[in-house]
This record gives sequence, structure tokens and C-alpha cells, in this order.
Amino acid sequence: MERKGSAAKGNPSPPAAGEAQRSQPPLCVPGGGGGTPARGQGGTAAEPAEFIRRAHEFKSQGAQCYKDKKFREAIGKYHRALLELKGLLPASGERERDSRAAFPAGAPNPGSLSEEQSKTVEAIEIDCYNSLAACLLQAELVNYERVKEYCLKVLKKEGENFKALYRSGVAFYHLGDYDKALYYLKEARTRQPTDTNVIRYIQLTEMKLSRCSQREKEAM
Repeated sequence: MERKGSAAKGNPSPPAAGEAQRSQPPLCVPGGGGGTPARGQGGTAAEPAEFIRRAHEFKSQGAQCYKDKKFREAIGKYHRALLELKGLLPASGERERDSRAAFPAGAPNPGSLSEEQSKTVEAIEIDCYNSLAACLLQAELVNYERVKEYCLKVLKKEGENFKALYRSGVAFYHLGDYDKALYYLKEARTRQPTDTNVIRYIQLTEMKLSRCSQREKEAM
């Protein structure tokens, strides 16, 4: 049996610390939380701190929706949080681009972020992608390709993230890529050796690989 709080389909673990804001979370109101990114007086672009504040607010709303089992609304809130952060940090592989390259309208130059702000932005991104994967795993028909995509985004930023490693393994398992599934599941096990869900999926994956190997031998 899967342990309560599992990240697997049907009973994913709730967002980890940082994913859900427990202190006075905003109400889950469809379409709530504001429209376009905030702008200062006179139409000037908002400061990085304002984008970060709004992203944090949307993430908190998403966490409340998740808690209320309003998963589709939660997904929308997490996407809005990520949208607020778009342009605050240069994307992977773009750090060498010409600093004169254009940024999204209203977004400040990434170079204007302090070290603390950069860490905050990255932490919010990690929480949002992990939470998006958790929401998708609650669907009746799970989009494992999208779950994989979100988990790999987390792992690019935080390679030892247990939830992302485990969910990546689950996604690859259901996508039929058992070698990669076993890799990520074993990586997850090194972080939490006694997690029963990780152990279970490792056993399932090894059984699949054994059957595939047996069929290959019989076909020769």
C-alpha cells in the first residue's frame, strides 16, 4: 500500500515546506489575485520586489486551492506566479546573451536583482513546478509527459530535490522509459532510503525491466 502523503497518482504528497503558505493564505477565488503586472505611479515599470511579491501571493493562493482540492484553479494560480517571475531571471543558456537583449514588457533587467531576490525567485519557481506536478498527479487521466517536464525543471535548479526525483521516476515509469525511471527512483531512494512508495516503484520498475529482458531473449 502507498503511504499516506505519496506523490503518486491518486494521493500525491501535499506541497513541501515552501510550496504551501500556511500563514493566512488568501482565499481561493477563481480569477482572483489581480490582472496585469503591477506598475508604479506614472505608468513606470514595477520594481523587482513587486513582481516577487505578486508571484508569492499567487503561489499562496495556489497552495490554498490545492488544500481545498481545487486542483485546476491551483494550476492556474501557480502558472500566474511563474508568469510574474518571467524575465526576472535569465533562462538557462541565455546568461551569455548580449545584455542589450529585450526583456518582457514591464519586467526589470535580471541584472538588477540582488542575490537574495535571485534566491527567492528561484525558490518560488521550484515550489511552483513541484506543486504543478502534484496537481497533475491528482487528475483522473494524468499527463505524465507534463509531470516529467515540471519535475525536470525543478531538478535543473535543485538536483537533489526528493519530490522531483521521485515524481520523475513515476512519470518515466508510466511513460514506459523504465531505465530512466529506475535511475530517478534510485536517486530518490538515496535521499529517503525508507520511503515505501519509492521502494514500491523501484520494485515495479525492476519487474518491468526483467520482463522486457526476458522477451528480448525469447525473441533471439
